[in-house]
Amino acid sequence: MPTPPLPTPLPPSFTPRLVRTLYGDRATQPRPLASGAWSQAYALTLDGAEVVLRVGAHGEDFAKDEAVARLAGPGLPVPPVLARGEAEGWAYAVSGRVRGTALDDLSGEAVARTLPSLLRALDAAARVDLAGTSGYGIWTPDGRAPHASWPEALLAIGTETPRVPGWRAALVDSGIGLGPVEAGLSALAALTPCLPDARRLIHGDLLSRNVLAGEAGITGVLDWGNALYGDPLYDAAWLLHWWPWYPGWRPGDLHAALLTHWRATGPTPAHLRERLHAYLLHIALDALAYCASRGRWDEVGTHVGTVLTLASAGGGESVLIPAGS
Repeated sequence: MPTPPLPTPLPPSFTPRLVRTLYGDRATQPRPLASGAWSQAYALTLDGAEVVLRVGAHGEDFAKDEAVARLAGPGLPVPPVLARGEAEGWAYAVSGRVRGTALDDLSGEAVARTLPSLLRALDAAARVDLAGTSGYGIWTPDGRAPHASWPEALLAIGTETPRVPGWRAALVDSGIGLGPVEAGLSALAALTPCLPDARRLIHGDLLSRNVLAGEAGITGVLDWGNALYGDPLYDAAWLLHWWPWYPGWRPGDLHAALLTHWRATGPTPAHLRERLHAYLLHIALDALAYCASRGRWDEVGTHVGTVLTLASAGGGESVLIPAGS
C-alpha cells in the first residue's frame, strides 16, 4: 500500500535546528530517510554512532516504541529509543539505527527467504510479558487499551477516531454510502464466537517500511504506534491482506510459509480460518475508513470490493486464506 506524506508538512528548517539545539557539534546534519503516514525519519551520527531521528505529530507513537523496545527479547529486534520529547509543537524520538532493506522493497525470492524469520519475530512479540497492562485493542503508552474484550475491540472499527476522522460522512457524500461498512461489520460480528480471548502483543502495521531485513533475516521491527493487544494471528492476516498489493510477491510463498510455521510450532490454531476471516474483514474496513478519510478514492473502491467479497463469503471461506488450513 503506498504510504502518504505527513498530513502537515514539516518546515524544512525545523529538523536541522532541532538537532543543533539538542546536540550541537556532537551530531551530524540530518539526512531524510523514509516518511510514513505519521512521521518523517532522518539519519545522522551522534557521538560517532548511527542513529535515526523521527519527527511527527503523535508523540504517543514514539512512547510505544520505547515501551516495546524495553520489553522485547532477543527474538524481536526493536531498536532502543535513546531520547524523545517535544519542540515547537512537534514530537521527536532518537533511536539506535538498524541496517536492512525494507520488506516492501524485497524481491519475491528475497521476501520468501525472509518470511520464516519474520514469523519467528512475531512469535517473540506474542511472548512479550504484558503484566501490568490491561484491555484489548490499540493501547496507549501506559499499557492500557480501551476495550473489555477482543471482539469489542474489533467491532469498534465502525466508530470514527480522532486520527481518522470524517470517513463516514465522506463515504455518504461520495455515493458509496455506509452499506459496505455495515455489511462488513455484520459479517465480522457473526465470526466473533470463533475468536479467542487471547491478549498478546500485535504489531498491526508490518508493511509501510516498518520491517527491515538482511541476508540472515529480520534486522528490525519498527513503528509500534498501531500496536494492539489481542489475538496474534491478526498479524498473519495483515500479511495475507496486503500481500497482493506487491506484484512481485507470490501468494503461494506466504501461504506455504504460514502453514509450515503453524505446523512446526504446535497444533494448528483452533478456528484458524474463521479467525483469519474476521481479521481480514477488520483490516479491510480499517483501510477503507483510512482511505476515505484521506480522499484516496481509487483505493477506497478496492477496499470496498474486498469488504463485500469477504462479507458475502461463508465463515472462514475466502481466497485470501491459505488453502488447506
